[in-house]
Amino acid sequence: MQWIEGGTFLMGSDRFYPEEAPVRKVRVDGFWIDETPVTNRDFAAFVAATGHRTLAEIAPDPRDYPGMDPALAVAGSLLFTRTAGPVDLGDYSQWWCFSAGTDWRHPHGPDSSLDGLEDHPVVHVAYADADAYARWAGKSLPTEAEWEFAARGGLDGADYAWGDTLAPGGTMLANFWQGNFPYANTLEDGFERTSPVRTYPGNGYGLYDMIGNVWEWTSDWFGQPRIERKSRGSCCIPSNPRGATKRGSIDPATPDIAIPRKVLKGGSHLCAANYCQRYRPAARHAQAIDSATSHIGFRCIAR
Repeated sequence: MQWIEGGTFLMGSDRFYPEEAPVRKVRVDGFWIDETPVTNRDFAAFVAATGHRTLAEIAPDPRDYPGMDPALAVAGSLLFTRTAGPVDLGDYSQWWCFSAGTDWRHPHGPDSSLDGLEDHPVVHVAYADADAYARWAGKSLPTEAEWEFAARGGLDGADYAWGDTLAPGGTMLANFWQGNFPYANTLEDGFERTSPVRTYPGNGYGLYDMIGNVWEWTSDWFGQPRIERKSRGSCCIPSNPRGATKRGSIDPATPDIAIPRKVLKGGSHLCAANYCQRYRPAARHAQAIDSATSHIGFRCIAR
């Protein structure tokens, strides 16, 4: 882990997606943070010690999902598959599918394994799985503000973890999608899916894979950034801000299936210039806590 001295920084961005705005000044206290995302090797040690079964390894209860066909209540996870050509980017079902038997041990499908992937980030972990690992390790999941402060590596206000240019001089500094998503990946970074941790240079705080590779769970409920109103010209800066409420995080588009959502940070190997430019410290994404996918992982902190 690396010690991150607390401080004040500009959180958010006004230059990309509306859920990141507005830019606001916040303060966080110091904390320790894992240098890398939790790897398959790390997670295997946790499972061996505790017998933990991930959400993707447990068949869902149809009673929790109104209208669900009981025949579809099988264990599995969401798996990305390249499309044969251009598709409607507004329809994520074109590249995401539920894959029975896919889980952290079988990350690329039910017949795959972890051979050669020991030092890749663990994926197909839901929020409860990440939280269980963190508690076992005597740590916690970071807040959104803590995560973003660490990801910036001391470069306050920069678009990326290393500056304002995505690939300076053509150099790949993170694992993201090059080419037209979701069908043409030119693999300039060398990887189709996840990459081993520490493949790319660390940021200014000595942290690896804060951008790209896998999205990372935070402990905050998702909502629009809350701006604390200043009274009588007060210059007070919010300290250790937290996200929305659990109830407030529920997606209003799915009122019949009220699944709370947490904030994901960092983007993944599926973020591309033509889709989801979220390989940035300020980027954020809402994720239902019961979801596990082939591009979500996590790292821990200690306060």
